Amino acid sequence: MTKNTQETFFALVRAGLWSHTDNTESTDIKVSGYRLKVKESAIDWGEILRLAEEQSIIGLIADAIDRFKVSSADFCRDSAEPEQVRSSLAVPKVHDSRFMVPQVWALQFIGQTLQIEQQNKAMNQFLGEMVSKMRRAGIYTLLVKGQGVAQCYERPLWRSCGDIDFFFSEENFKKAQDFLLPMSEHAEEDHGSKHQEMVINSWVVEIHGWLRGGISSRINRVLDEVQTDTFNGGNVRSWDNNGVQIFMLGKENDVFYVFTHFLNHFFKGGVGLRQICDWCRLLWTYRDKIDVALLEKRLRKMDLMSEWKAFAALAVNTLGMPESAMPLYDPASKWSRKAEKILAFVLETGNFGHNRHRERPNSYIAKKAQSLWRHTKDNLRQIAIFPLDSLRVWWGVFTNGLYEAVRGK
Repeated sequence: MTKNTQETFFALVRAGLWSHTDNTESTDIKVSGYRLKVKESAIDWGEILRLAEEQSIIGLIADAIDRFKVSSADFCRDSAEPEQVRSSLAVPKVHDSRFMVPQVWALQFIGQTLQIEQQNKAMNQFLGEMVSKMRRAGIYTLLVKGQGVAQCYERPLWRSCGDIDFFFSEENFKKAQDFLLPMSEHAEEDHGSKHQEMVINSWVVEIHGWLRGGISSRINRVLDEVQTDTFNGGNVRSWDNNGVQIFMLGKENDVFYVFTHFLNHFFKGGVGLRQICDWCRLLWTYRDKIDVALLEKRLRKMDLMSEWKAFAALAVNTLGMPESAMPLYDPASKWSRKAEKILAFVLETGNFGHNRHRERPNSYIAKKAQSLWRHTKDNLRQIAIFPLDSLRVWWGVFTNGLYEAVRGK
């Protein structure tokens, strides 16, 4: 990818995330601050589309195309296509300049975004039906990540949807298993991890009995405290999903959980821009209501302050997050350098390790060896960013893999 194309891609990401705030929020974000300065060299729109697909942010780029305006002359200068093909699908709004993108590419962004919108509508309907059925059966659940975080976007239906993740108390987790498994078309075996994945009406549904990840026990202890605060303390918020009240984690707990969740993916396979954008939008939505002192206390207790500051630098420097809305942001250059390394890793791996899904060997031992080798290579890069936690995660992957190999799992 050329520098010009990459700069254009991230300008579009920033515009999709923040440009609507120009007229709706009291903030220092200005659309003009994200104007693209396109050079003589052409923009590779195919590469922008490919990267948006890899990172699962097609809708975000489409939102930017709809909102973000730049000079049409800049985009048409190097195009060899006829004038009628180069016409913009975006309708000019407040600004005199209009965002020009070759129609052949604009149609692809818009077409995929319309599909995402329909998928979200169908998922929201299914989600409402499942929550209603469980309540009638006396089973109470929270929704984590996914469609709940999507409500923090200006256009929730344009966020690429994934799985449906339900979170239960210990008592309700077992009841949910008994209730949902007979409905499922396929289900993974539960090995006592309080996590089970199943397919119901072609939708992937994951049920969780805890919030724990696989980085360290000290992080899990604090996540257990979040679980206690949620179920015993009643710290929840809700979303009206077409008449069905969907409960979710309280704002501080959700910010904290989303961060530790994508950090777990970063260390163990790959994190995508969509997950980081989710975190940014969640922080932005509750920017004046988050208990920063509690957040800092938890981060220090888990020894994750370095990780927070590095990803905060990425959010501010690359994704355009306002400094004032990013808790505990530190402008020191060392965090910016770490952020650049994180970004390189994110672009290489894709969303949830999208670019790592290659053909796997048939042999069980060969699969384990391939997985360990990939984690080891990733770990060698991550050590330069987060030395201690990278080593802890690698050792955990190694010992857990060895244990599973002995058991034949």
